[in-house]
Amino acid sequence: MPYRSSVFTRNHYYHIYNRGVGKGLIFFNPANYEHCLNLIDRYHRPYGAVIIALCLMPNHYHFLLRQDSDQSLSKFINVLFNAYVQAVNRQQGRKGPLFEGRFRHVRIDREEYLIHLCRYIHLNPVKANLVPHAQDWPYSNYNEWIGLKAGDLKDDDFIRSNFPSPKEYEQFVADVCDENRDPGPISNYIWN
Repeated sequence: MPYRSSVFTRNHYYHIYNRGVGKGLIFFNPANYEHCLNLIDRYHRPYGAVIIALCLMPNHYHFLLRQDSDQSLSKFINVLFNAYVQAVNRQQGRKGPLFEGRFRHVRIDREEYLIHLCRYIHLNPVKANLVPHAQDWPYSNYNEWIGLKAGDLKDDDFIRSNFPSPKEYEQFVADVCDENRDPGPISNYIWN
């Protein structure tokens, strides 16, 4: 399939997501998650993809990315998941597509929704009842955001400009958990 380069613009933010065929698994074991995280780390810089928030779930994934080069984010996602699917198909002895068609994306055109979308992405495992707290899910960059894990799968400048301390983001995430409310105004930017 051709790249969708014309829909992605430098210095803009995008929520990118996809799920498994028939809502089936895309990660079969912890090694699959780790391999995917390693591939993200390997490919995001060469393709000008700045990772803001990410979460890998058993049957889907979420990214909030900023395109910082003239290369399309589409190239990054395609290279990343072509490599991932080939490895998983070999490991699982399976053939064919792993994902339900091409990835989906939404351009985030309102800055005030960016941090709310980060929280939504980081809370995905909690909302799915996989873990009680966001920091318990090892396959997102939440723990990098709050300083519990070292890594390059985040944009420190973005985080500091919105949350001067990790505790402030932790509280921001905890506040929505306590309120147990729906996404409200960001509902146009998320995938239900």
